[in-house]
Amino acid sequence: MGFRSYQTHQAQIQRNQFLQVARQGALNLTTIDWRHADTDVQRILDGATGQLHDDFAKRSKPFIEVVKQAKAITVGTISSAGLESETADTAQVLVAMTVQTSDAAASDQAPRAWRMRIFVQKTDGQVKVSNVEFVP
Repeated sequence: MGFRSYQTHQAQIQRNQFLQVARQGALNLTTIDWRHADTDVQRILDGATGQLHDDFAKRSKPFIEVVKQAKAITVGTISSAGLESETADTAQVLVAMTVQTSDAAASDQAPRAWRMRIFVQKTDGQVKVSNVEFVP
């Protein structure tokens, strides 16, 4: 009985970790300020792995230039998040959020509702975001 309790506890810890990493990844991807875009992009890369990391790394310099040029600020706020599926080393998390955007052309735009499927993966003892899909 003790070992089963331990396994259940460990599984809950892992689910919580998957959920927390996905939530933070969603916030990292949607909260960017032109005044410190380099740091914001590095934070995204630090929390990413696999194809997401590689693709974002390739596009990061032009992305930073556009953000700075537009003087863009985006702030993501999570409404809810839930574990959709999981394996021993991966999980899919659905995240619902609103994103408030402002830039030099339009300082006060209406918030947009986004739903994302965040894929997380345990690699070398760390859980990171491996992919993101927008959910209609």
